[in-house]
Amino acid sequence: QVHLVESGGDLVQPGESLRLSCAASGSVASIETMGWHRQAPGKQRELVALVNIDGRPHYADSVKGRFTISKDPKNTLNLQMNSLKPEDAAVYYCTATDWHNMNYWGQGTQVTVSS
Repeated sequence: QVHLVESGGDLVQPGESLRLSCAASGSVASIETMGWHRQAPGKQRELVALVNIDGRPHYADSVKGRFTISKDPKNTLNLQMNSLKPEDAAVYYCTATDWHNMNYWGQGTQVTVSS
């Protein structure tokens, strides 16, 4: 089992920044990849960013150039979010996939962007 706990969600105004963090515990040695998903009201959950097995980041087009994903190997995951827009408002979920293709999700952290 892998346990994921997100933190850092807050209420911010458009143009401001937030940094989300995810702490992984449990069978962290089994983690292959980690990433962030989000779900906005009335929308389906979508992939925001992930770290590939070779360490290269991948971003959704909607956040490219504004968000930066980084990780400490198999332990913590971070998402630096700059120039936030109202459409970025969502519950953000830390995710992990292990070597047996088992997926894990955190409980989520709320990001609200409003003027």
